[in-house]
Amino acid sequence: MTKIAFITGITGQDGSYLAELLLKKNYQVHGLIRRASSINLMRIEYLLTNPKYKNKIFLHYGDLADASRITELIEQIKPTEIYNLASQSDVKISFEMPLYTADVTGLGPLRILEAIKRIDKKIKFYQASSSEMFGKVSETPQNELTSFHPRSPYGVAKLYAYWITRIYRESYGIFACNGICFNHESERRGENFVTRKITRAAARIKLGLEKELVLGNLEARRDWGYAPEFVEAMYLMMQAPRPDDFVIATGETHSVKEFVTEAFKELGLDWKKYVKIGKQYLRPAEVDLLCGDISKAKKELHWQSKIKFKDLVKIMVRHDLELVKKEIGKK
Repeated sequence: MTKIAFITGITGQDGSYLAELLLKKNYQVHGLIRRASSINLMRIEYLLTNPKYKNKIFLHYGDLADASRITELIEQIKPTEIYNLASQSDVKISFEMPLYTADVTGLGPLRILEAIKRIDKKIKFYQASSSEMFGKVSETPQNELTSFHPRSPYGVAKLYAYWITRIYRESYGIFACNGICFNHESERRGENFVTRKITRAAARIKLGLEKELVLGNLEARRDWGYAPEFVEAMYLMMQAPRPDDFVIATGETHSVKEFVTEAFKELGLDWKKYVKIGKQYLRPAEVDLLCGDISKAKKELHWQSKIKFKDLVKIMVRHDLELVKKEIGKK
């Protein structure tokens, strides 16, 4: 029997990589997209236009804030697996739009779980949890038993989604997993995220299109991995014999300054000549250090990251350099 996956956030970085992975595994893939005057399908256009995937990938309009539409789609699609990757995922914006963040990022997963409970408890559910839930960390590295202390409305919303996923698993016997994903980047990362902001600005500075890059806290340390590897972990969680929660990370931590240094060095530039600090990019409450312990994922999922930090930066910088060159060529 063909497995059917329903992916919220299919047009995002993770959603596009996951859709590609599942299509290669012969899934039928359905994706949720929000209705807007301008819909960005750039990350999945290559899947939609590939003849090999004709009648294999389908898009549906909807919103995690609309419970009736979510229920309607699940009844219509009859998925075997649901991957909830959609959210308001910008930490800084969550301070500016806390109510919206709580509604979509926090309550959105609850609406899906309620639909599963009413329609078919055999549907498997994956919740994209976040290392931002750890926030002001009590220990390093962080594992599945580390206490949570979120430092943003986004972190709080993700924490609610994490616990409601566990509660529905324990209360109703739903196969529901939390992937506590640490920062993961790629060429498809949104340009509002700091890593992509760095690599794109470095490429534009190299080609003479910009003169400076303004950033916030350069000392914040993160555990940065490669997104295509992280979606493999998501898939493996859903194939496990029992549902559980897993930290997905690299086990290494690097500062924003290190990311900047490597990105500019790849292009033969001295970052100190171009990077400035802007108070507007500082968070009201900062998360200083995140580093994941993937012992459980290694043991039970046989998963671990392979792409190292410096290679990740190179992949992103080289991609953005070529992208900017193409943009120049079109003008």
